Amino acid sequence: MEWNTLATTLFGAEHGIRQDDDFLHGTVTFDGQPLTVIGTTGHAPIGVGLALAQARAVLDTVARHPGRTILLLIDTQGQQLRRRDELLGINRAMAHLGMAIDCARRRGHRVLGLVYDQALSGGFITSGLIADACDALPGAEIRVMRIPAMARVTKLPEAMLTQLSQSNPVFAPGVGNYVAMGGVRALWQGDLRSCLREALANASVEDRRAQDGATRGGRRLAAAVVQRVLDAA
Repeated sequence: MEWNTLATTLFGAEHGIRQDDDFLHGTVTFDGQPLTVIGTTGHAPIGVGLALAQARAVLDTVARHPGRTILLLIDTQGQQLRRRDELLGINRAMAHLGMAIDCARRRGHRVLGLVYDQALSGGFITSGLIADACDALPGAEIRVMRIPAMARVTKLPEAMLTQLSQSNPVFAPGVGNYVAMGGVRALWQGDLRSCLREALANASVEDRRAQDGATRGGRRLAAAVVQRVLDAA
């Protein structure tokens, strides 16, 4: 879905979200309460500039509007694969964005991610996967690593990984598999305003992704391993 269509559906035609190149930002009103909206569009590659712009918007909200809910609209192809950004320290810029979101959560801001189009690689890891909860539209495309890239990293044959992806969501892309693994809490279907209202009402500060993955059968061992570590601490 195109971002302006989504914003109009959720907040009305005078929603107040601005687009600066691939950067989305603004303040909207939902059910009488102000929300900060931060995000990306155009399958944006997250370079140093875009990562720092998003982090600045998050930290400005923390400083100027304590406790205000932050909605992250996600449409990204991942980190910018460009020499300039590598030399400027894209890894540090993206880590800074992730830490800014974590700071907001620790200061009492509810942070909700919504994948409305595409979410790939590090651009997703440092946004939606750090939020209190991340939801998605049914037509969204989500993956962190393609199978050929996974084969290069793991040194396992592509055919083996392709076969594993048929029965194990960990090895497979697709929004449904991320729901099964607990990385995506829910798919928004039907009345999107009602979906947002429910998402905001149920946004918990407790990280339930491992438990959801176990309950849904997508990640069977993560929650048990986490509990064993906690018991041994």
